[in-house]
Amino acid sequence: MKITFLGTGTSQGIPIIGSRHPVCLSKNSKDKRLRSSILIEKDEKNFLIDCGPDFRYQMLRNNYKKLNAIFMTHEHQDHIGGLDDIRPINSNINKPIPIYGLRRVVESLKKRFSYIFLENQKSNFSKISVHELDDYTNFFFVENYKIYPLSIWHGHLPILGFRIENFAYITDASSIPVKTIQQLKGINILVLNVLRKIEKNPFSFMLSETLNIIQQIRPQKTYLTHISHTFGFHEEIETQLPKNVYLAYDRLIIYE
Repeated sequence: MKITFLGTGTSQGIPIIGSRHPVCLSKNSKDKRLRSSILIEKDEKNFLIDCGPDFRYQMLRNNYKKLNAIFMTHEHQDHIGGLDDIRPINSNINKPIPIYGLRRVVESLKKRFSYIFLENQKSNFSKISVHELDDYTNFFFVENYKIYPLSIWHGHLPILGFRIENFAYITDASSIPVKTIQQLKGINILVLNVLRKIEKNPFSFMLSETLNIIQQIRPQKTYLTHISHTFGFHEEIETQLPKNVYLAYDRLIIYE
């Protein structure tokens, strides 16, 4: 399984427009972060987790041309804003792309991209088929692979993470239920969000909270994502992390 980090930044990305923060002015490419998303390749199948507003550029610069499914963690703009840009992929594969998410997320997509859901499309709109996951408490199948939806909290909003085999992706978490922790114990590779070092945020983990979750799950390796510019410079932060915990960066490729 090949995992490509398409983006590792927060909702504004790094650099932030107009910011004079030192990290935003960094010349290091690892400090430049698009909105968070990953692409998983397995047996010539491509699975995307989240389709944010940087999706078009992410696909172009990583030279991806097809998708077999999109998994949505939740409905915030930085996770769904690129949905309209799947149109050329529809042309490449000549069929709708299945999207998997909570019923609430699907309803949000219908409101924000209403033209995509028209029954008699007469224009070149994105073509999708939607699959609601509210009733799946264990796993569901996509292209003959077991996909495990993971219950996560983003502030007061219930959202999803996803596990495929011994790889799991969690973003925008502010708390993780005990049941989900149990589902992940001993996993090989975990991707988990961290916003900043110290200042508490009600919607996302700060570093100590992220490290506490890692201690509970004890994965072989953890990669941190959804990173704020206030977290610091990539090269400096990575030297301060525990063993087998790494700071992800855009275009990083790992294998499970």
